[in-house]
Amino acid sequence: MAASSLLSSFVFVFTLACCGLADATQNQTALYPQNQTSIIPAQIDQTTHEGCIHLPVIHSTNLSYFSKRGVQLQLANRSDVAYYAQLSIGTPPQPVFVQLDTGSFELWVNPDCSTVTGSDAAFCQRVGQYDSTKSSTQSSLGTTKTLRYGIGSANISYVTDNISLAGSTTTLQDVQFGVATSSEDAFSGILGIGYGKDIATRYLNFIDQLALQNATRVKAYTLALGSKDTEEGVIVFGGVDTSKFGGGLAKLPIIPAANAPDRVARFWVDMESVSITPPNKQTTTFNDSSMPVFLDSGSTMTLLPAALAALIAADFGAPTLDPNGFYRVDCALTDVNGTLDFAFDGVTVQVPYSELIREVPSSPPSCFLGISPSSSFTLLGDTFLRSAYAVFDLESNAIWMAQAANCGSTPAVLNNVDDLASLTGACAPPAAKSGDASGSGKSSPSVGTDSSINASTAVGLVTRTANAGSPTATRTAAVTSKAAPMTAGAGSMFGGPSLEMVGGVGIGAVLMIGNFI
Repeated sequence: MAASSLLSSFVFVFTLACCGLADATQNQTALYPQNQTSIIPAQIDQTTHEGCIHLPVIHSTNLSYFSKRGVQLQLANRSDVAYYAQLSIGTPPQPVFVQLDTGSFELWVNPDCSTVTGSDAAFCQRVGQYDSTKSSTQSSLGTTKTLRYGIGSANISYVTDNISLAGSTTTLQDVQFGVATSSEDAFSGILGIGYGKDIATRYLNFIDQLALQNATRVKAYTLALGSKDTEEGVIVFGGVDTSKFGGGLAKLPIIPAANAPDRVARFWVDMESVSITPPNKQTTTFNDSSMPVFLDSGSTMTLLPAALAALIAADFGAPTLDPNGFYRVDCALTDVNGTLDFAFDGVTVQVPYSELIREVPSSPPSCFLGISPSSSFTLLGDTFLRSAYAVFDLESNAIWMAQAANCGSTPAVLNNVDDLASLTGACAPPAAKSGDASGSGKSSPSVGTDSSINASTAVGLVTRTANAGSPTATRTAAVTSKAAPMTAGAGSMFGGPSLEMVGGVGIGAVLMIGNFI
């Protein structure tokens, strides 16, 4: 319903930029573009190892790439929710767009466009279809699977075929993926870039194959979605781009599946707190905001416990949810110089109000907070990830994180994940927060001025007290308890719930904020 109108669209276009060598023993940039072969250390084998694949992230609102009509079509329905990657599958190559998702694990293609309507159907027609009968390298594995989600389902047959990356000399051989024989309410396939064989799948997935076939030297990738203003970001498989962050990278251990809230091996990390910094720079921390969260590019929204989400929304002038389950806020807040701050061990990511608020083109314009309440999952979606630089390290099972920035483009090969500890971003380090500095934001509604905020994670009431020196006021809001760990589902392969049912985009679909799968 209205969820679809809240979401912004992005497309990953596979075009190889030059990836050089990132070596922590060199200077802080440590970048050696591949076209400058004379300065690349001799031990690097350029013929069999490209080392990394650098892909620009193009926002659908970027009219340099997409027509205005195309953008309006995508903003009108669910197909604008996610990021897309173009793969070339088969021999000869057949271009197919798939949804890129850090919260799931498998690749599948060929949604049935007749089961979606409106601009979703128009988008579905544009993503492309893979015809196995036209590929000389295709092989059927003779196995099938049914994937079921909160919105939609897909019946797939597994095949293997070659996958090439446009602009790269790399062609991955015999990659296993699913071809949908039928689907319901799906407008694109999915490229899951979570854990693979023996962890989340029984076969080598796309990330596994990149490392196995020497397309990357490490099983890791970095993600910088880019701000709404720049309309462009980057993902680097097997490398880093030090021009997308400043300072060092904080290492956050990934919570093992056995200890994760949903018992699934995904990118769960411990969040220490959430706080709000309005223009007056008086930061206020929300109580009971320490919790495990997972990073999910397949969800446009950020999901937090109902009590915490309600208190954050109240600070943005939205005391209640609208009939469609969203917090409607004043569009003037996008011009306010404030941030919502997510603290982890060693790093705090500050999300500007302008990135946190979703502006929907309408007459008059409508704006919604990019946070939704959830009693089942706590995840940080794209409204958070646009402000973070994250390295997904599947070798040492860690997320390396910094505040996102943009001071150029210098993608570089990563030879060893241990080098991440010594890398320094080329951009100016984030300024230290001040507790009493004067704000310089535009005149606008007051946000985040209360000094005492209490959020309960148990069933009961949330009480909020206004600033000392002002008339004492309290507000109460009903809250629900945090969900207990999920029990194993019938589709589980490793003792957790069915992987398909709780994939990153599937969670969004269940809660009416994300795409299919």
